[in-house]
Amino acid sequence: MFNLNKKQQKKLSLFAICLFISFLVWSLFALSNRYIYTVKASLNYVNVPPKRAFHPLQSDTVAMQVEGTGWQVLFSNLRLKPQDIHVDLSGLKTRDWILFSNQMGYINRQFSANQRIVSISPDTLFFNFSKQDVKKVTVNLSKDIKFRKQYDITGDIQIEPKFVTVTGPLEDLVLIDGWATDTLRRNNVDNTITAKVTLSKSQKANINVHPSSVDVTIPVGEVTEKIIEVPIRAENSRAFRTVKVLPEKVRLTTIVSLEKYEDIDRDMFEAVINLNDWRSNHIKNLPVIITKQPDFVKIIKAEPQNVEFLLWK
Repeated sequence: MFNLNKKQQKKLSLFAICLFISFLVWSLFALSNRYIYTVKASLNYVNVPPKRAFHPLQSDTVAMQVEGTGWQVLFSNLRLKPQDIHVDLSGLKTRDWILFSNQMGYINRQFSANQRIVSISPDTLFFNFSKQDVKKVTVNLSKDIKFRKQYDITGDIQIEPKFVTVTGPLEDLVLIDGWATDTLRRNNVDNTITAKVTLSKSQKANINVHPSSVDVTIPVGEVTEKIIEVPIRAENSRAFRTVKVLPEKVRLTTIVSLEKYEDIDRDMFEAVINLNDWRSNHIKNLPVIITKQPDFVKIIKAEPQNVEFLLWK
């Protein structure tokens, strides 16, 4: 450490303050200047020609040369995901390619006045076309619901409409069996939920879904535990005269609504063991499989989970 007297310390502090102010002023001037910088952008296609399904032949992310201030350069580097830009595909009615240079005015209007898109790479987007097909698929509700103590779902979830129409190339539609919604989130629930839920966004620009949202009703009520004993049946047992399962019943601990408590009985459930598993793996204990249960009943425990068995030919 240097031994400085008070006068020297004062001069050093003054120098440091001046240095900091000079750096601050220089930074403000530097950030106010204009620069050309590169940013990534994700493409959103608009004005898609009807009855024409298309496949982009390149990535849906492009590199843009942007003229802007130093502040904009700084904030673009802090962006966690690429910015979206809209690309007009109306020109695909007569050709299979789109030039960005023909849409610079349209694209620049999507940004603030003090930013200017200079160029986009690649400059040309190419597309492959096929016949557009239609398919109806079921709606799959994604949910994250937390209930108050002793409350839960007490009946069938109603989704309206149950099916949505998906349009796009046939080779893509054959891979789609259902369409998920955005996640419906609720906390501390103790009443029936009624909500309009949007469908998840298509991951492919040439796949469209209609409608874009569904109405969901989830019945919620007070619940309690109910224990039900269900006989265990042996499947694939024709080769044997008698099959004895030990024990003969599985004890199910279920969650049911108070309103339907008396309506629940063992005939609504089915428990089996599969003897083909014994033939294939030669194991002494087989898992108990619940093959039937009401939609509005939640099984929280099954005892035993595995059983022994005796066979007579």
